[in-house]
Amino acid sequence: MNISKPVKRIDNDEKVSGRARFIADIKMEGMLYARTLRSTVPRGKILSIKIPKLPEGYFIVDKRDVPANNRVRILETDMPFFADEMVNYIGEPILLVVGPDRATVTHILEEIEVEYEEIPPILSIEEAQAGEKPPIFGDDNLFADFYFDKGDPDAVFEKAARIVEGKYRTGYQEHIYLETQGMIGIYRDGKLTIYGSMQCPYYVKNALIYATGWDGDRIQVVQTTTGGAFGGKEDFPSLIAGHAAFAAIKAGGRPVQIMYDRVEDIIATTKRHPSLVRHRTALDENGNIIGMDVDIILDAGAYATLSAVVLQRAMFVATSVYNVPNLRVRGRAYATNHVPSSAFRGFGGPQGVFAAEMQIHNVAEELGINPLDYKKRFFVKKGDTTATGGLLRRHVPLNEIADALDSMSDFRRKYELYSRKKTNSDVWRGIGISFFPHGCGFTGKGEEIIRGTASLKRYADGRVEILVSNVEMGQGAQTTLRKIVAETLGIPYDEVIYENPDTDRVPDSGPTVASRTVVIVGGLLEQAARELKERWDEKGEVIVTKTYRHPSYIQWDQDKLHGDAYPEYSWGGNVVEVEVDPITFEIKVVGVWGAYDIGTPIDERIIQGQIEGGVKQALGYATIEVMETKNGRILQASLTDYIVPTAKDFPRVVFKLIPSPYEYGPYGAKCAGEVPFIGPAPALAAAVQQAVGFKVDRIPVRPEWLLERYLKK
Repeated sequence: MNISKPVKRIDNDEKVSGRARFIADIKMEGMLYARTLRSTVPRGKILSIKIPKLPEGYFIVDKRDVPANNRVRILETDMPFFADEMVNYIGEPILLVVGPDRATVTHILEEIEVEYEEIPPILSIEEAQAGEKPPIFGDDNLFADFYFDKGDPDAVFEKAARIVEGKYRTGYQEHIYLETQGMIGIYRDGKLTIYGSMQCPYYVKNALIYATGWDGDRIQVVQTTTGGAFGGKEDFPSLIAGHAAFAAIKAGGRPVQIMYDRVEDIIATTKRHPSLVRHRTALDENGNIIGMDVDIILDAGAYATLSAVVLQRAMFVATSVYNVPNLRVRGRAYATNHVPSSAFRGFGGPQGVFAAEMQIHNVAEELGINPLDYKKRFFVKKGDTTATGGLLRRHVPLNEIADALDSMSDFRRKYELYSRKKTNSDVWRGIGISFFPHGCGFTGKGEEIIRGTASLKRYADGRVEILVSNVEMGQGAQTTLRKIVAETLGIPYDEVIYENPDTDRVPDSGPTVASRTVVIVGGLLEQAARELKERWDEKGEVIVTKTYRHPSYIQWDQDKLHGDAYPEYSWGGNVVEVEVDPITFEIKVVGVWGAYDIGTPIDERIIQGQIEGGVKQALGYATIEVMETKNGRILQASLTDYIVPTAKDFPRVVFKLIPSPYEYGPYGAKCAGEVPFIGPAPALAAAVQQAVGFKVDRIPVRPEWLLERYLKK
């Protein structure tokens, strides 16, 4: 088997035929149904809750029914399962109504009256910084405040021949996975079992251990077939699993199902962090970049979730792919009375890279230099250091990526042509280019803390089973991990068993996040398969287990945020070409190109799907996926109002893979899942900027905003 050659996806027929059973398809005898009463104000104290008389067989679940700790265990434990006297965002859970008939449950929910003493909410980054309203978290509204530097930034800014400043904003993004959030809880014979749509079974299990105060052997978590996630099912399922668990415990043996409809899912679940990034770039007399000063601020919403690590990744790409010898980066995540923000494909990278790429683009334009030529001057290469001082030990194929993009898109010629356009033309054209890194695996010391474990079990009849906690959520893990094991053992890949993870059967391999499934867990499975192959002649069942360790050269100081933030990087670039209507300011994307180093692709067709899907999701983020809030309420709370791209909205992505294999990845593979999302937004914004003739410093780029800015020129 050629590891990169496409094979038929193992889950293809089941899903295409409709035979796949998602959490909403699971029916159990005696099933009860739960719905959530949610806050209708962004901030306030609960004064009273009036519950109507309940029909027989219906009951309420609230904070009094949490066995031990009414807090969701993530990085911080500030988020309650149920509001504890205070509510901090519209949609915060207060209680559950549970019963045998969904319609009756909904009717009861509508009859409940909650009286609040409203408190002035904090509804923007600026309000959180001002400190004029009572803080939500701590004394300063800061969930996280980080800093690192490199070289001597003060000295170079003192002597700089020129300083270029910029300010950049990004907005919310909603995951819009096909399958909404859902869980089923069952409590029988002293054991709690949770079935659900999720990315991280052990996150859920550990959260339930903390919430119940029970030993882990009393809690079982089983991932059901999951219809998309994009980070939205990383930490949030721990909250809904807690609700299903507490209801199941109270239900006395009957299963309890919680399924969100689309509106509830949008209102109540986490989002991509909005950001505000300020850049200052110091130049010498020849226009060379000699220093950067970057300030990154995220709107984290009402609770901390994973904001600290999202912020760190955004900070670590503050210089994108450029060698900046003198650097200062500060990052802050502020608490606001918005729905919490958390994990989303790219995990801070899209916000950090958007600002960095637009800043370098603007510097090039101020200097009158083609942005491709200017950016190439400062590409990092083998032997250089990253923003955090980590050493780049392998070839960095950015020049090859740049040349491929130029060749595929005809960038240089089009850029010069569109720069000379006439303003009275029927359509305004522009073309933009971006480059980006993506660190593979968890940030900083994350992989060392998790110490992910993977096992292979060879049965007596010769069958081999993969035992990992990593999930298939549409990205192809069921196929790619099988291929790695099968290739190493020399057996057909469809003879390798890989079931949806059940924490009673599989070790904790770490979560299915951070583009780590193939490079980290797949690497463990390759090692395990090599050992199993050597032991193949042993009688009976054979189990081989491997636990992840960073390569010995990795050095990281978590306190100083200094050193090797990731064991390896993938690299990429995008070109986007647009037409802008000079009357309506509508944007039409007419060309999209990409070039990527993801190491060895484990399956070229799956990688094609990741690239095409990721790029279009990113272009949606940059253009039509508008999500706004008013007085803390999300205005686009349905698929009628929150618009996501269809196959017709953007042209097919033309791309090229430029592999630079990673010796510690399986067959040289690096990270891939998040990589396609990082670069399209700044490439599009730069293209629109060229087309309209003024700075585009925010996404999504909306026609009405362009018109308003144009009229103010």
